[in-house]
Amino acid sequence: MSEPSRTTDPFGLERFYVLTGGRSSPEGIATTLDVATLVVANFAPEPGMQHEHEAILRLCRNPLSVAELGARLRLPFNILAVLVADLLKDGRVEARDPIPASVGQGAYQALLEEVLRGLQRI
Repeated sequence: MSEPSRTTDPFGLERFYVLTGGRSSPEGIATTLDVATLVVANFAPEPGMQHEHEAILRLCRNPLSVAELGARLRLPFNILAVLVADLLKDGRVEARDPIPASVGQGAYQALLEEVLRGLQRI
């Protein structure tokens, strides 16, 4: 009788489970992350950190959207959100809205109208 064959997981689900410690969604403030949220590192990577955490800190020296970060690291959104949540909890990164709350709706509206007028002139 032959032993059952062990197949490798083509989607890396085992890898994702290990990366996140079995967590499937972020906790705390990271639950408000979306693909447009900008992530910026507050600190440089330290020796002994998890490889993916190091990569996030290196890539986010300048603000980078969660979508672009996920594409560069080839990680699904929910896995990346858990990793970013770890870094947020430790204060190693900041998450910023792409349009700061200090920018009033009127200023944003004016910008959109100006862009529309420019497009109409083309």
